[in-house]
Amino acid sequence: MQAPSVGGVMLPRGGGETIRLSRGASLTDFAEKIGANPASLVAVMMNLGEMVTATQSVSDETLTLLGDEMNYTVQIVSPEEEDRELLESFSIEFGEDEGGEEMLVSRPPVVTVMGHVDHGKTRLLDAIRKTNVVAGEAGGITQHIGAYQVATEVNGEERAITFIDTPGHEAFTAMRARGAKSTDIAILVVAANDGVMPQTIEALNHAKAADVPIVVAVNKIDVEGADPTKVRGQLTEFGLVAEEYGGDTMFVDISAKQGLNIDSLLEAVVLTADASLDLRANAEQDAQGIAIEAHLDRGRGAVATVLVQRGTLRVGDTMVAGDAYGRVRAMLDDKGQNVEEAGPSTPVLVLGLTNVPGAGDNFLVVDEDRTARQIAEKRAARERNAAFAKRTRRVSLEDLDKVLKAGLVQDLNIIIKGDASGSVEALESSLLQLDVGEEVEIRILHRGVGAVTESDINLATGSDAIVIGFNVRAEGRATQMAEREGVDVRYYSVIYQAIEEIEAALKGMLKPEYEEVELGTAEIREIFRSSKLGNIAGVLIRSGEVKRNTKARLIRDGKVIAEELNIVGLRRFKDDVTEIREGFEGGINLGNFNDIKIDDVIATYEMREKPRG
Repeated sequence: MQAPSVGGVMLPRGGGETIRLSRGASLTDFAEKIGANPASLVAVMMNLGEMVTATQSVSDETLTLLGDEMNYTVQIVSPEEEDRELLESFSIEFGEDEGGEEMLVSRPPVVTVMGHVDHGKTRLLDAIRKTNVVAGEAGGITQHIGAYQVATEVNGEERAITFIDTPGHEAFTAMRARGAKSTDIAILVVAANDGVMPQTIEALNHAKAADVPIVVAVNKIDVEGADPTKVRGQLTEFGLVAEEYGGDTMFVDISAKQGLNIDSLLEAVVLTADASLDLRANAEQDAQGIAIEAHLDRGRGAVATVLVQRGTLRVGDTMVAGDAYGRVRAMLDDKGQNVEEAGPSTPVLVLGLTNVPGAGDNFLVVDEDRTARQIAEKRAARERNAAFAKRTRRVSLEDLDKVLKAGLVQDLNIIIKGDASGSVEALESSLLQLDVGEEVEIRILHRGVGAVTESDINLATGSDAIVIGFNVRAEGRATQMAEREGVDVRYYSVIYQAIEEIEAALKGMLKPEYEEVELGTAEIREIFRSSKLGNIAGVLIRSGEVKRNTKARLIRDGKVIAEELNIVGLRRFKDDVTEIREGFEGGINLGNFNDIKIDDVIATYEMREKPRG
């Protein structure tokens, strides 16, 4: 068969050979593989009706189209495979224990708690670690991914268990999809009064797909209408047969609220691990593992919670996690104590990374800083190319249905900013799984940790994206810039609320009845203690006006610390007033809420009915 000719230049035509290209490759990369001139491939693409430059990152579809035209089979290399090849080029074996059997020592099981909303996952974790995480969480949902270790006594021997604390099975699956086997055992929490619910089945399927043993915690046995036997019967239909019924799944009846049978549940986890898993790892090699969570800390920079899976991580080690790298300056355990080293199955907070890695990114210790930097830079370049390959078009939520019907848009572009990378990861994963038909496709243009910045608004302006702020707000002039440019910025504190609203918009059903109107912001300059009223914030009104009996939220370092607060009292000097305007000072009393610090910002707002268009 004759080779194609473009402008008189003969192009090498393939004979159906397979060429491997990474996601976001350019025509230049394609040309190198087949020994052609990149300019001639640009001409081929023009003949196919696509304007593409030689160095531009192009989509998988474009590469496949070009391959078909040139009679080559294009294989897009998955990020995991590409990462494995990258590490092999540095002679690093990831995910393998070095040495023989004699080098392996036993390690604690790593456990994830899963289940339906409101069945008591967070309260169970709370009961296990004896600290209250529910109070500060919207809708009782765990917004941060963390990890901690607890000890329990089994057959007279003290055994450790590591818990990974996730915002639900979305993050669990997102980590698993990236090749990260982070969990050894799943605890499935089912409420004895509700029984098996849709998300229970979903969580169960995720755990089965990950091929991890399951221990069932039948919670709320102390409430009216509780029927633990019914739960056992329901789960039998899904292949989980209780030991007392002749199966091999351990069921434990508990009450997280009363703290009943928590020790029995921990014992069941240890016994399940002993019976069905060989949990051993080499503690002597260079540390490897997974980044469970990461965020930006104002004082300490990028901090990441990592789970060591094999080897021992020590202060002073050079590590690379995703596209971040650095020397470990300090490590903290789950109680905030400094530690010098962490062995297999140990979670620690690491300080010293250059930037924030993603939840589920693998980490490894390397010998030299230069090697770490090279690996991180190559990973970052790969991510960047893959992001550039995504096409961008423009839309906004309220009129999405209209533009869809007019055929003006195929993609809904979204920028996600959140308080921690685990939350961002979970939200991204959930949004990408929305089934909204073939008319529209969701594209995540950018995701990051921290407040919504002017550069986010710039990106949204250029690509007509919607910005989602999850537990963070806009900082500096970003709010005014968004209003000026007409960028749709939406704030959420509960994951499923964001998912529902985006899904409703995509299906043309978004009919908001109320909208939040910002009234004013006040910066705390001083704190006065009152035995009768609690803490009173001495403030300067930065913008707008602050009114008594309106709603407020507290923002610290760009992150939302508390929602749904009330401006209970407002004073100017010794007088009670109903409002204080911009530029004036005054005192604010937030009622029973006393966790305020100097430099915190109190943002006040009210809900106004929005006219339907």
